[in-house]
Amino acid sequence: MKMIVGLGNPGKKYAGTKHNVGFMTIDSIAKAHGVTLNKNEFEANYGTFFLNGEKVFLVKPQTYMNDSGRAVKPLMTYYQVQLDELLVIYDDMDLPAGKIRLRQHGSAGGHNGIKSMISYLRTSNFNRIRIGTDHPGRGTVVDWVLTPFAKTVRPLIDESIEKASEAVDSWTAEPDFMQIMNQYNRKG
Repeated sequence: MKMIVGLGNPGKKYAGTKHNVGFMTIDSIAKAHGVTLNKNEFEANYGTFFLNGEKVFLVKPQTYMNDSGRAVKPLMTYYQVQLDELLVIYDDMDLPAGKIRLRQHGSAGGHNGIKSMISYLRTSNFNRIRIGTDHPGRGTVVDWVLTPFAKTVRPLIDESIEKASEAVDSWTAEPDFMQIMNQYNRKG
């Protein structure tokens, strides 16, 4: 079993913003595999499908970014998903747009959605895909993450979403996340 969680904020107001790149990746994976996120329980929208013999959950918490763990923890408990079966996808403004980085553990790095996940899961040891959105420079972080991507940057973001989706597919075939991490971190 695998649970793929994309972090973001619900509602049309936030669609397409930098903070919603996790949601955008879940949508991309769902579209590629013909999955509908037709379940709404535990403050999350989710759907399931089978890939490479694994049952895969695609999850979009509906609690808003800063409280993502509140939705994910009960969902994991109910379906008996183990920490090593969890993968969280989210935006990272410390990476250039178009870059992805996979990690098995680490700090929140100032990301409130990951802070919430760590708080509710009571550990920082869970798999992650960070998708670069660039840094605002001197601008405020809140304004930056809640604005859409520039038209010139959007192709890079689409490419990184595609790479992240491929990494998810690879992980269902190869359960050793470290191997997937090494493969995709080399690709950039």
